[in-house]
Amino acid sequence: MSVAGTYDCVTKSPMGDQKSTFTVIPGDDGTTFTGTNQGAMGSMDVEDGKIDGDKLTWKMNMTVPMPMTLDCDATIDGDQLVGNVNAGAFGSMAMTGERKG
Repeated sequence: MSVAGTYDCVTKSPMGDQKSTFTVIPGDDGTTFTGTNQGAMGSMDVEDGKIDGDKLTWKMNMTVPMPMTLDCDATIDGDQLVGNVNAGAFGSMAMTGERKG
């Protein structure tokens, strides 16, 4: 099954649960992806998105509440997404999601 899709996600942050809509758009080569993560504090573009089977890795540049690069990874199992968002000094935050539709 493709990793492509839109996922309703929750990230367990120090500021409480952050809900977002994460979109994965695989590239033609099948090993890269682009997309966005849209939440209450705005939208972040996926950067350096890589696909390895059912595993995704990517970065996002957060601007609110402070500028920071987030290093992210996730595994897709069917319609479920389970991963982590690494926020540097703030540590790793669990991210879970479910594919829409």
